[in-house]
Amino acid sequence: MDKVLKLLPQQAKDKHNENKKFFAKLRKKPPKNLDYIMQELHASEFERTDCLTCANCCKTTGPLFTDKDVTRIAKYFKMKEQAFIETYLRIDEENDYVLQSVPCTFLGADNYCSIYEVRPKACREFPHTDRKKFQQISNLTLKNVAICPAAYSIVEEMKKRIR
Repeated sequence: MDKVLKLLPQQAKDKHNENKKFFAKLRKKPPKNLDYIMQELHASEFERTDCLTCANCCKTTGPLFTDKDVTRIAKYFKMKEQAFIETYLRIDEENDYVLQSVPCTFLGADNYCSIYEVRPKACREFPHTDRKKFQQISNLTLKNVAICPAAYSIVEEMKKRIR
């Protein structure tokens, strides 16, 4: 996995323009069955991919924390919401709650998440490749293929299927 992660940013960069053009076309005229295709590709990829061998998303990026996430996780820690925010979060340039630092505070050395049952919505949905109206999040996907080997594979397979 280390080798894959080392090569991934360059592979994503090499495919960036191709992917950008593909997504522009996809936004203009998405196939009627796009959601079905994406859910199928996502399910197929995650039958092969074990996130615990990677956790690159947790090591290199931080999720956004919604107000519901803050409430749920603070309750899990038996903390007041404001104390949770002050301990773990900061407000970013877009006025969203994000982690104070990466790698994620809640990621263990074994790549397990210590708050997995109550993790933020952004973590539960990452890499967002099975999302409905997938074509609407192409900018996010372009970023995620450089972070997540599974997202990279899904996009490559999607381009073969939809061309």
